[in-house]
Amino acid sequence: MNIRQLFDIQRELDKRIVENHDLHGEDLVTAKVLALEVELGELANETRCFKFWSLKDASPKHMVLEEYVDCLHFILSIGLESGLDGDDFVVKDNSKDLIEQFQEMFQKSATFNKDRTKENYINLFNTFLALGKKLGFTWDEIQKAYLMKNEINHQRQDEGY
Repeated sequence: MNIRQLFDIQRELDKRIVENHDLHGEDLVTAKVLALEVELGELANETRCFKFWSLKDASPKHMVLEEYVDCLHFILSIGLESGLDGDDFVVKDNSKDLIEQFQEMFQKSATFNKDRTKENYINLFNTFLALGKKLGFTWDEIQKAYLMKNEINHQRQDEGY
């Protein structure tokens, strides 16, 4: 797992966004945490894991993966914005179901937003990696999807998104 490479790639996108939107010197962590939480909601919606009232299946794997990497963009960006781009991350197994895993993500996100320590960021990132594993994604799938979405995000900056 080469997370360091993804931080470097995200750094370039973040620099473009700061330049394109004249955000020099602004603290964007709170906005990025909210963006992460919104994307987590979209991801949960695609999995349909909480929709006990519906018989519809989850969205196709590629759509769920796309939402997952949208979240990854913001988690990486939050780390960069906070000066926390280390590689102390591990994928841990746990017995939580998807609903519990999503709830833990929201809790870790709120905890980090209140107390922006390296430990809280690592806990957030590790919980996110555990969510990816729960969703059945390999690191290779995640990395490829991230790189594809990153290209789209750069294209969007070219087009004035």
